[in-house]
Amino acid sequence: MIGRLRGELLDLQGGMAVVDAGGVGYEVSIPESLFGTLPAPGSAVELWTRQVFREDGVFLYGFGDAAERRLFDLLVEVKGCGPKIALSLIGQVGPDAVVQAIALGDPKPLTRATGVGPRLAERIALELRDKIQIEALARKVGEAAPKKTLSGDDVVEALLALGYRRNEAEAAAAEAEGTVEERVRAALRKLAR
Repeated sequence: MIGRLRGELLDLQGGMAVVDAGGVGYEVSIPESLFGTLPAPGSAVELWTRQVFREDGVFLYGFGDAAERRLFDLLVEVKGCGPKIALSLIGQVGPDAVVQAIALGDPKPLTRATGVGPRLAERIALELRDKIQIEALARKVGEAAPKKTLSGDDVVEALLALGYRRNEAEAAAAEAEGTVEERVRAALRKLAR
């Protein structure tokens, strides 16, 4: 699997970047939002990539950072949301807006992307809500204290950061049992009701 490419940007056109890495020119499909941030052809570039194998070929999709690539991975898990639609969501709606829409359970912003109708937007928001919240929680806790384990107070703080009220967050964290991941999932499930 090709997870990252670093090399010279040879060409940018038609939703595709061509990157020369070690003498090989890789064609990489990239989101629209990335076009404005890439340097001019002939410059050094680094892309986080995801290699996808299908009946009709092998495709590389490129992203500006690992978080965008992880969002792409989550999106393609949803039935009906293939790589092109996931790329469209990231490029046209924006990764932060996609994450926020899913976390809030609001599918409407997702319909701004090409190929995403109301039904698919609802499916994405429903199927990924817990996963997005867990990812956001893990990122927030990791940034705040990378080597520290979660205590009940940290779970409450993370739930507060996700927009829940203190009394809801405290009640959900108090009732959750098990490993850290199980406690987070249980708290989010309880709060989602």
